[in-house]
Amino acid sequence: MKPAPFAYERPRDIDAALSMLAASNGSAKIIAGGQSLGPMLNLRLVQPELIVDISGLAELKRAEISGSELVLGALVTHSDIEDGRIADVTRGAMRGVAADIAYRAVRNRGTIGGSLSHADPAADWISALAALGARVTLRSLAGARTLAVEAFVVGALESALHVGEIVEAIHVPVRTASSHWGYAKSCRKTGEFAHAIGAVLVDPAAASARVVIGAIDTAPIVVTDAEELFGGPIAADYKQRFDVRVADALLAKAGIDDAAQRHIHVSVLKRAVLEAAA
Repeated sequence: MKPAPFAYERPRDIDAALSMLAASNGSAKIIAGGQSLGPMLNLRLVQPELIVDISGLAELKRAEISGSELVLGALVTHSDIEDGRIADVTRGAMRGVAADIAYRAVRNRGTIGGSLSHADPAADWISALAALGARVTLRSLAGARTLAVEAFVVGALESALHVGEIVEAIHVPVRTASSHWGYAKSCRKTGEFAHAIGAVLVDPAAASARVVIGAIDTAPIVVTDAEELFGGPIAADYKQRFDVRVADALLAKAGIDDAAQRHIHVSVLKRAVLEAAA
């Protein structure tokens, strides 16, 4: 099957791109790396009247450290992060996630902003960036607004983007020296989307933890007050105190009725906790 006919525009700058989106009144789609949109066009899951190609917009390819965070333009690719062309303020966390996304050909073209915009709950960046406490800036002709990643993804393939908005930048906090990072996922074979993701950022010195359960049939479960998962205040012995029963209950509350599926998710999350504590 081939895509339905559509018009194609390649704007010269972000303002031109936003003007095209606003004029389209919701009938346009943005393409950058095309790793998500391309297959959807071929399967006619989406049939836009206009494709706006933003892949040439230099202002969306920038990456810089600003204060206590790394600001990534939406067009930064997975391989930019994997190969270290982007400063890694997460002490290896983001490089590790990027290196395990799909295949190298996908990582060369796929962008971090595109992955977030697609809002597939089985994609890596949605869970990883939520665990890292990242924020996303959205821009339209009316201006810009910034949301936490967990507020941006509101459901499976559903984001908080309004008509005429694009993801402009992702803000990733500098990871503290005392924090521990763990990330694990389960795939049926290498390169496929995950069917379970666990991500944890634990800082015993600050008695804090962010825990994410991803690759479920809705937005990832993001736990910012994780004391219940660890049987009390976060401390150095969090690995021993991780409570699988609480994790299972979180999944059940999220609507995961299949006990076997919950077991897989809990096992993957436990792997992430063990990796963080290693």
